[in-house]
Amino acid sequence: MRSARALSLALALVTALVGCTTGRPRGPDEVEVTAIESRSIVELSAAMDDGALTSEAITRAYLDRIAAIDDAGPTLSAVIAVMPGAIEESRARDEERRAGRIRGPLHGIPILLKDNIEARGPVPTTAGSLALAGNVTDRDAPLVARLRAAGAVILGKTNLSEWANIRAARSTSGWSAIGGLVKNPHALDRNACGSSSGSGAAVAAGLAAAAIGTETDGSITCPAGTTGIVGFKPTVGLVSRTHVIPISRTQDTAGPMSATVTDAAILLTAMAGGDPADPATAEADARKRDYVAVLDRGWLRGRRIGVLRGALGDRPEILAIADAAITTLRRAGAEVVDVQVDDEPYAGLGDDELTVLLVELKADLGAYLAGSPAKIEVRSLADVIDFNRAHPEELRWFDQSLFERAEAGPGVDAPAYLEALARARRLAGPEGIDRLLAADRLDLLMGVTNGPAWVSDLGRGDDFAGPSVSQLPAIAGYPHLTVPAGAIEGLPIGVSFIGGAWQDAEVLAAGFAFEQASPPRPRPRLVAGAPRPR
Repeated sequence: MRSARALSLALALVTALVGCTTGRPRGPDEVEVTAIESRSIVELSAAMDDGALTSEAITRAYLDRIAAIDDAGPTLSAVIAVMPGAIEESRARDEERRAGRIRGPLHGIPILLKDNIEARGPVPTTAGSLALAGNVTDRDAPLVARLRAAGAVILGKTNLSEWANIRAARSTSGWSAIGGLVKNPHALDRNACGSSSGSGAAVAAGLAAAAIGTETDGSITCPAGTTGIVGFKPTVGLVSRTHVIPISRTQDTAGPMSATVTDAAILLTAMAGGDPADPATAEADARKRDYVAVLDRGWLRGRRIGVLRGALGDRPEILAIADAAITTLRRAGAEVVDVQVDDEPYAGLGDDELTVLLVELKADLGAYLAGSPAKIEVRSLADVIDFNRAHPEELRWFDQSLFERAEAGPGVDAPAYLEALARARRLAGPEGIDRLLAADRLDLLMGVTNGPAWVSDLGRGDDFAGPSVSQLPAIAGYPHLTVPAGAIEGLPIGVSFIGGAWQDAEVLAAGFAFEQASPPRPRPRLVAGAPRPR
């Protein structure tokens, strides 16, 4: 049995589901759950261990909440589809628990997957595009198979920026032709950032215990930051990308999006590992850890943390949040060092990154489409471009200029691509993060993840303004964690921790220690809007 505190918490969950019921009649063995939206994986697992809750009750509560505020009410549009077999899967986990076979802390925990990640069942994997509405492969991506093996219940698929935000240079994050526009649960007129917008909004609004997102550059950390949750982009190669609709072989990775750092560590421990079909994971089995075991409230004591001062911008409210985070780090025992980055060496980094992404998109997306076992009519990037031209609803709000540029561009053996790749990786890794860490004998780097969420405007595209530190770790393939650090007029702001290659455990440990010393994360208010930014 767990402690009295855990038992008390578990028993407190067993009441009416406040404001989140569809009115569906319940069977005689069902338990209703209160405040499901505020419960972490650790808390839900404790409640099941103590017999106060079942996986089936938790799963039904999330399905009710999805129906009440995602499909109806505020209509967040964060979830594209629920898995028809989720209840049966939860019952199977309950039967195992009754038989004494508990797979770990994820046993019976319902999670959502971004809809570019394949999962076994009748639900298609669409990347938000009508072109893939029939992409029912009925297979688990290896990362999903690992989550199931750890006992997780796959609840459904989340909305995303269509094609993971690589279709147009001027798009609106969080919009897809399949799922519509994701709303930020902190202010419904604000954007949830992209491309894992649905995953961020769903976790923030309590539609699942956690979600899995993917990132090429900022697509986990920005949605997590703007929705006020934890998001972790692992070292590229720690988690398999097989059966995940790709952009880039050198930058893509999946990662956890959750309410707490502990929950992210639980998910990463289950997801990490090698995959013979993904050469990038060759070191994963040797590098992976029990990421929960490394979490320690005192981890920051004596550590040297470098603040990316030049990346903070000059907005007073953001600087105040950064200063408060620095104070928290110092109170936790860290030595904080200002790091000044000379922008001149990185002047062409963005151009090199885009060159790399477009070349790899053409090759890697083409390979995925050609190999899909589903009956889809698009088998190459050129086919997708033609499909979009034939379906005006796809191009209603923004074009496909990046797709067209990628299709017209060179292949992965072109000298221009190879030179851009080598230069970008060198500048971001050895001459970027590695140099910054070594120069001041730093353990990790820190910055502000995001500015406040902007007003969504499908006719104009994104209006992102504020700090961003995602590019260097994205290009280098290094770990990047965001943790809630405050809010501006109700809109969440995250703080980032960045490490070198395979420093995933250290980054999570720093984020955990910071989280434990910080105020609780902001809760979504589901209000219509927030004051316009000044």
